[in-house]
Amino acid sequence: MRALEELDLAAKRVFIRADLNVPLDAAGCITDATRIVATLPTIRYVLEHGGLPIVASHLGRPKGGPAPELSLRPVADYLRRALDVPVELAPNCVGDAVESLIARQRPGQVVVLENLRFHPEEEKNDPVFAERLARLADVYVDDAFGAAHRAHASTAGMARFFRDKAAGFLLRREIDVLQRLLVAPARPFVAVLGGAKVSDKIGVL
Repeated sequence: MRALEELDLAAKRVFIRADLNVPLDAAGCITDATRIVATLPTIRYVLEHGGLPIVASHLGRPKGGPAPELSLRPVADYLRRALDVPVELAPNCVGDAVESLIARQRPGQVVVLENLRFHPEEEKNDPVFAERLARLADVYVDDAFGAAHRAHASTAGMARFFRDKAAGFLLRREIDVLQRLLVAPARPFVAVLGGAKVSDKIGVL
């Protein structure tokens, strides 16, 4: 996958697959925005180079359909404040209403798609769903390091529909660090594994 700087983004719709799976409290407020902050450089770069960022992510684990408490609205609100540009939350992540919303936007604005996992097809890497996502954009950017290992429609399936695709700044930075650790780590070293999903890490352990 190419570097983002290699692509012409002017007047292009740029699909940014981010990992914005942030923790929310009972009132729906973000309690740790680290993951949002980490992908801001990629979104800003697209804006500064004349593109329309279309930001997509999952949030939590909805059970087979929409769950209002897992809406990406708090994320869209955070991005609006952080970027100081108009940010629209789409009513869905695919469909005619979403395509119409995107068509009305102009460079300098941001669209946040609603939670990808509101559609079971996302985690099934359904090719029809992947094509519907791909229809929304001209360029694909993967900046979701935390979800890059998952063969889902937005992380694997839709990329094949794009000629212009690139790794975002966060993804590239994380891969660079991993390569240094795997190829020529400074010794001695200590590995610290964290996170809530032990099943994702048991193979490494």
